[in-house]
Amino acid sequence: MTPILQKSLPHAPWMKEQTWKMPGIQPLDPATWLHVDEAFAGQMALRDGMIDALQQDFYAQLPEAEEAAQECLDHVLEACAANPAYDVRPRRVVRPDGVKVTVHRSRPLLTIGRLIQEDICLMQPGPDGHILTGAILCFPASWTLSEKIGRPLVRIHKPVREYDDDTARRVQRLFDGIRVGRPMWRANAHLYDTPDLFTPRREDEPHRKIGDNPCYLRSERQTLTRLPKSGAVVFAIHTYVVHIDDLTPDQRTGLETVRRKTEG
Repeated sequence: MTPILQKSLPHAPWMKEQTWKMPGIQPLDPATWLHVDEAFAGQMALRDGMIDALQQDFYAQLPEAEEAAQECLDHVLEACAANPAYDVRPRRVVRPDGVKVTVHRSRPLLTIGRLIQEDICLMQPGPDGHILTGAILCFPASWTLSEKIGRPLVRIHKPVREYDDDTARRVQRLFDGIRVGRPMWRANAHLYDTPDLFTPRREDEPHRKIGDNPCYLRSERQTLTRLPKSGAVVFAIHTYVVHIDDLTPDQRTGLETVRRKTEG
């Protein structure tokens, strides 16, 4: 199968301390919430096939997420309508790749999954912090949706080593503080030996090992948006996979510096 790759990385979080240090959160222009890039057609074709299979590995919605899911679909349709690459009508949308998508109100998250490159997770307040109540997650990076659905933030991040008690408190305060109309974003970056987009890992599985000369860099642009009616936070993930050779010279130099510090 031909790898689905972007030819450049518009953000390189390791290049600035404020974006590389956890949680690395920054203000976001609401107009830039969703991205369409050169990998759109390839990623969307893969998403369509996965959604057709309808497996629990990448889709889940608890009953209490219905209002938030419907509101999120409206939010996505508004963003698509603002992009001239989409043709949005009440009951169908033509994507930038020319594929026609029927708007199924009875399946809001699955419809969202066919419209945009971003994976979507719905986080709603609960007694132990924000809880994952629904998601369309076609491109997981080292986690499995079926283990996380219905769990609060702290439990979701098990067993992330960098996610200590202090980080957990800061992230929960961040979710509590997201305001309507004032979204936030952050990004991560990890090296991979393969360009696979679907890379789940169960909690009891060992961390993946990479070779001495990994060829690919995977980065998630993660955004946090508060929905005004339901109050849910939409955690959206745009996945980039680029070949190391397609990074800019400054990005490659900065990445090598970070690797030496980490391995040292």
